[in-house]
Amino acid sequence: MKLWPLESAKKGILTTGFPKKKNETISPWSTLPVRVNDEEAYCPVDAISDAGVDINRCISCGLCDNAMKPSLETGNYGVLRKEPALKKSFKIFLIDSGTCGACNTEMMSIANPYYDVSRLGIFFTNTPKQADAVAIMGVYTEKMEPVIRRAIEAMSKPSVVILFGACALSGGIIGTGLKGKFNPDLIIGGCPPDPFIIIEALEKVRGR
Repeated sequence: MKLWPLESAKKGILTTGFPKKKNETISPWSTLPVRVNDEEAYCPVDAISDAGVDINRCISCGLCDNAMKPSLETGNYGVLRKEPALKKSFKIFLIDSGTCGACNTEMMSIANPYYDVSRLGIFFTNTPKQADAVAIMGVYTEKMEPVIRRAIEAMSKPSVVILFGACALSGGIIGTGLKGKFNPDLIIGGCPPDPFIIIEALEKVRGR
């Protein structure tokens, strides 16, 4: 019978050192596509323009593959729209307004043993009354609007409102975004955002 403490000692520390040690590689399919030729690129959500790719609209479908290729550029995945509000540890309350489940999975993955955001003082909570930040994901749905507003009002101040993922920001291909309904302090684009990108964006809330 294997002794798990001994096995753990043999494996050593497997938790990432990111963001202090930026030796990990963000998945290229989660980063900003760049143009590689002059062919016409098809995009079902009109994320491609002469200025580049709008990551707040891009759904990572790959239909532009003939002219665009993934890169390691993170562009404006995490944009802080005001001065850092939370200097110390903070708790996040998650709200699903209507998602496919991908954003939920990636967001929750940052709490697993590999990413372990608790080491950075970032935690999840099940009630907005204990939250310092709310992360809203998914498209706009009429019945969820009052629920979201009540959650934001219930948070202690200062608080941070985060719009998370392409659906929340632009509606993706299945609906309308939340950006016109709420005034976010932090926006994190992507479909879905990579865990490293999520961590880097959340650290901006504390000015790091």
